[in-house]
Amino acid sequence: MKVLILGSGVVGVTSAYYLARQGHEVTVVDRQPSPAMETSYGNAGQVSFGFSSPWAAPGIPQKAVKWMFQEHAPLKIQPRMDPTMARFMLRMFGNCNAERYAVNKERMVRIAEHSRACIDALRADTGIRYEDRQKGLLQLFRHESQVEAVAKDMQVLEQCGVRHDLLDAEAIKSVEPALARVPGKFVGGLHLPDDQTGDCHLFTNRLADYCREQLGVSFRFNVEIQRLKRGGSGIESVVTSAGELTADAYVVCLGSYSPFLVKDLDIRLPIYPVKGYSLTVPVVDDGGAPQSTVMDETFKVAISRFDDRIRVGGTAELASYDLSLLEKRRATIGMVVRDVFPKAGMWPRRNSGRGCGR
Repeated sequence: MKVLILGSGVVGVTSAYYLARQGHEVTVVDRQPSPAMETSYGNAGQVSFGFSSPWAAPGIPQKAVKWMFQEHAPLKIQPRMDPTMARFMLRMFGNCNAERYAVNKERMVRIAEHSRACIDALRADTGIRYEDRQKGLLQLFRHESQVEAVAKDMQVLEQCGVRHDLLDAEAIKSVEPALARVPGKFVGGLHLPDDQTGDCHLFTNRLADYCREQLGVSFRFNVEIQRLKRGGSGIESVVTSAGELTADAYVVCLGSYSPFLVKDLDIRLPIYPVKGYSLTVPVVDDGGAPQSTVMDETFKVAISRFDDRIRVGGTAELASYDLSLLEKRRATIGMVVRDVFPKAGMWPRRNSGRGCGR
């Protein structure tokens, strides 16, 4: 079967890998000059199966209002007259209760555990490396209330067979020795030893190379995807800047832009963009740097170790499709990483960062 994949981010390229392995003739199309140049470019680097958790959680609506007035809030909502944003938020807030959270959390963890098996098998099959580490994730708590709140999440992890350990302030140093340099900042942490880290951009590009060289996948870059052309029994073609492209099946992997493409098919995808920020710096003090990945639960900022680099990612901003970066938001991730690992990298005083829509 001839398959056309729209989008060459991590989802598009991994889709190409699995379809090509099944014997299909696969072509990937993207408007960018190379793979993983948008959402997959600079994300936090966490491959966090056990940490999978819905943002729609009890108390989030009230916290969202409070965060609007905080300097270093984990979530910012830029109010605007946007019906799509309003519908998305209503759906999200409708899931912010204990019953829905428990159901959604359990579903996410189950599919994440399947993903763990898939990525381990993919790595074994292809041999690709992407500055990956299999050293776990440490969720850090600054307040005792956070330790108490994680108890329900631990019940889900237990039910799904996910290894985890609740650690006190002393024990977290055995997982991340550099935390001994910042005593008194954290009261404990949740350790997920089977979680991983890796550079998503590097992973996607090396997998794309493998797909091209070993599986015969074709890539067409610098091609603008404009619309889907309907036929009598479905999609007739994809209209692009390079002409109309046809296939037996089409896979849409365009992230938050997917709803625009499929709306003419009377498909309404409940997807809305969330802008994140990240920065990447070289390690200058290995002893003061993270060995894997940590998540500061208070600020929702992730700090991940690659080979000789540190990736910091976090803060979520609901601002429609605005790609501009706000200095105040970039300052938050810089503040957190300097607080947790002050000597690990050459942290910029004025942060340089990159938005990462989800």
